[in-house]
Amino acid sequence: MKLAIVADTAGRALALRRLFEPLHQQAWQALGLEEARRQLSAEPPDLLLQQLDSETDVERARQLQAVLPCPVLLFTTLAEPRADLVFAALGLGARDVVDLPGLGVRPDIDAERLLRRIRNIGLLSSGPAQHAKAGAAPAPAPRPPSDPWPALVAVGASAGGPATLSTLLGSLPASFRGSVVLVQHLDDRFSAGMADWLARECALPVRLARPGDVPQPGAVLLAGGNSHLRLERSGALAYADEPAGLPYRPSVDVFLHSVAQHWRGVAVGVLLTGMGSDGAQGLKAMRERGFTTIAQDRASSAVWGMPKAAVEINAATQVLPLSQIAARLVALCA
Repeated sequence: MKLAIVADTAGRALALRRLFEPLHQQAWQALGLEEARRQLSAEPPDLLLQQLDSETDVERARQLQAVLPCPVLLFTTLAEPRADLVFAALGLGARDVVDLPGLGVRPDIDAERLLRRIRNIGLLSSGPAQHAKAGAAPAPAPRPPSDPWPALVAVGASAGGPATLSTLLGSLPASFRGSVVLVQHLDDRFSAGMADWLARECALPVRLARPGDVPQPGAVLLAGGNSHLRLERSGALAYADEPAGLPYRPSVDVFLHSVAQHWRGVAVGVLLTGMGSDGAQGLKAMRERGFTTIAQDRASSAVWGMPKAAVEINAATQVLPLSQIAARLVALCA
């Protein structure tokens, strides 16, 4: 892949280049907004690596978004990355963020952290779709009137997801009766920060999902770590390393398939903005079990990849703009 770099100093750009060469080629580097604009127009790269350490960097990302011909991978060099900056920039449509503390100063930066994310973006951009495989499972038993399982809202998102999730959760009332589980493609180092950030953005409590947690009415659980989140037959959540080889951990498909297999109450699957096709097959499995499934529409998606894949295989019972999804969830979970 041909990679371009937007950084604040030539030293950081050089240090970053040394992490990805010779596996990838540098197309160019830019140290300012106008230079980056000119270079993007003259020589579009396959991937733009963009520094994210300050409010100025977020504003630069905002202005470049209008002219971007390629995906963006953010990198932060701070010892303690600022969650507000990360999620603001991810909300603009950046594919991912990688934590490289001390880049340009420390000689022991882990190159594999960067290379793995470049590889994942390459797979999602041009490689064949990879889906989680689910074994055959019987449809959930009909829900009797006394069934104590609450209504479950299973949500998947990727590029553009943080800002979209903030809007969605912020539109749900404190009296919302559904239990919400979120699977967002994100570096595990930022998962706890994202849960805290979302909790400040909405009226519902938000925290990371722990093994053994059972979804509860009026609460939000966010998948964290570098493992796949699954729903067990008992209704409790668990993490698993398999299936291996999927571009992202946690996988939306893995979680939605497990909901289709094991949830015995009302369930709603929601697939939001994101690149690639993760979640489309899982959403289809939920629909085939009789659950309501929602895909975000093109106009309101930062990246209409995952929802588009779901629409193309008829996995969504409804395709809605972001502004209408919360109200629909309230009605379905009443």
